[in-house]
Amino acid sequence: MSVRMPTCFTVFALLALMVLVAGCTSPGVGDVSYHNGSVWVTITSPSGPADAYVQVTVHQLKDFHQTEVAFFETPVTLVQGENVISVPGEIPPGNYKTYVYVIQNNERRTAVIRDIEV
Repeated sequence: MSVRMPTCFTVFALLALMVLVAGCTSPGVGDVSYHNGSVWVTITSPSGPADAYVQVTVHQLKDFHQTEVAFFETPVTLVQGENVISVPGEIPPGNYKTYVYVIQNNERRTAVIRDIEV
């Protein structure tokens, strides 16, 4: 029993460490806003430089239905730390849900949903 307890603790500690470290390599999306004909997205990159695409899908909520009203994407080079990205595109005035995706090496690295008002 004394040998088994340290082994279980070691395995648990390694699994916990892997879970904590696993999310540290993906970019994080912060604030999303709209002004001057662009969707502005703040992305924090844990490393850099890294080529990526930022995709923004804009949905309008009306009568309990969600309808896609716009889709925009732009290539970016993320540097380590905070990046403020402008994704050009026109959106009429209103309240929307934006689905923001960061894609690197043809793989979705980050996906978030944010509310914006235009």
